[in-house]
Amino acid sequence: MLKNAIITGFADEIHRDVEVQVKLMKELGISYLELRSANGKSIADYTLEEAKALKKYLKENQINVSAIGSPIGKIQITDEFESHFNVFKNVVEIAKIMETPYIRMFSFFIPEVENPENYSKEVFARMKRMVDYAKEQKVVLLHENEKGIYGAMALQCQKLFESFYGDNFKATFDFANFVQCKQETVEAYEMLKPYIEYIHIKDALWDNGKVVPAAQGDGNVKEILQKLDQEGYCGFLSLEPHLTEFEGLKNLEKNPEKRQLTDGEAAYTIAYQALMKLIK
Repeated sequence: MLKNAIITGFADEIHRDVEVQVKLMKELGISYLELRSANGKSIADYTLEEAKALKKYLKENQINVSAIGSPIGKIQITDEFESHFNVFKNVVEIAKIMETPYIRMFSFFIPEVENPENYSKEVFARMKRMVDYAKEQKVVLLHENEKGIYGAMALQCQKLFESFYGDNFKATFDFANFVQCKQETVEAYEMLKPYIEYIHIKDALWDNGKVVPAAQGDGNVKEILQKLDQEGYCGFLSLEPHLTEFEGLKNLEKNPEKRQLTDGEAAYTIAYQALMKLIK
């Protein structure tokens, strides 16, 4: 199944040290990573010189970058935007250095207990500005469904893609995030499949939102991967285990829950083995 798909993943969940990350990736036979942080520093905070040095190290070790796992769009919709847009422009330059067109991003946190549509005008204005810049710079923004943002549920994601989908704005599909939002994943997949460019591999339990290895939760991972296989998917399958605490987690999630494992290398290996069991 999915013989032409390419395995990648968030190596910063293995260890903060990029050398430890690369060592395990090579042991597992993975030659791509989704670059979110390295050596304890978010990729969005890298200078261009630091990015060039990191790229050199990865290239020397035959590791390619599948996407920049950026935090763009992970601010409150009520927060000031100009400084964030400047971070976005830096991330675009880093993507070029890393020789990937893909930049993972989000559609802004919405105040809790409020209707996301109350903020749609501002969300869409910001998204248009970023998509326009992506077109100018020839990069591809990959919108990820995430808890708490405007595009947390499939309907809002669909509205974004109906407005902006094209060569420079596509979807990353995340099973666990939909489960944690009480969004049925097969329904979400059918709504969003024309827009899907990239897949995050993590699963979760419906009752409590706990993240588990692929196909051990309620995300219908096996069923949806079979659908992707039937449709000839040949993109990336990106491991995002979230099975253990890792540096930077509190900056990535509003309410990060405790994980069941503490060793990043063991957790990552478990997540990899669960995925390989499905596709082999």
